[in-house]
Amino acid sequence: MAEDGDNKPVPEQLFHTTLTVVDYHDETHGFTQDVYVLGTHTSHPAAKAFAMSALESLGYTPDDFEIYTVRKDIPGEEWPHGENVVAYAETPRGQHFLVGIDAKPNTLALRARPGDTVELPEDHTHLHYVLHNKTDYDQAKGGQYQTSDIQGCYAHRACAVEAAKSMLRKNRAQYAQYDERGDTESESEWPFGEDVVARAVAQTGENLSVAVRSVPGAYKKHRKSQ
Repeated sequence: MAEDGDNKPVPEQLFHTTLTVVDYHDETHGFTQDVYVLGTHTSHPAAKAFAMSALESLGYTPDDFEIYTVRKDIPGEEWPHGENVVAYAETPRGQHFLVGIDAKPNTLALRARPGDTVELPEDHTHLHYVLHNKTDYDQAKGGQYQTSDIQGCYAHRACAVEAAKSMLRKNRAQYAQYDERGDTESESEWPFGEDVVARAVAQTGENLSVAVRSVPGAYKKHRKSQ
């Protein structure tokens, strides 16, 4: 871990606590899966400690779920939800919540604060995250395979939006269909989700989309309704 001129450490990696919401209720012929970021830390232990109680920070208790498990309660070799997942829950409505940790390079050179949180640039209260989603429909097996990945985080929303659009725009001529949101703040006719800024369909049928999300947005969308 390097240090900058103010003698504050600049970690090589950031550890993002993610919330993956898999919804089997809304899609009768499959499922929807969305990934959000609930927090960012400069060390894995700090991120793990936060992730363990992340669902509680959203207002949930274990009694709200039909199934609620955290990794510390189950031997590692018996944990079925993936190496990076630390909490798993299922709601009566058919939603599955997976809280995990995703380590990414600290491309913004953000400094570590006490408690291993990140020090944001002046006049900024949160980061903006670019998330890339791929959905591959397996017609032969009648199923689907979906992945989501954090492509970067940015202090300025405008920078995040431009980076998100550029991911798919550079290959737009290769797609069977390409759609790009012109104005993420005011356009009301966009059918692909309020956070999605670009969407494409590959010649093979694979669906691609890129979204820009923030921690406040994740809490607003997924905080337990009172």
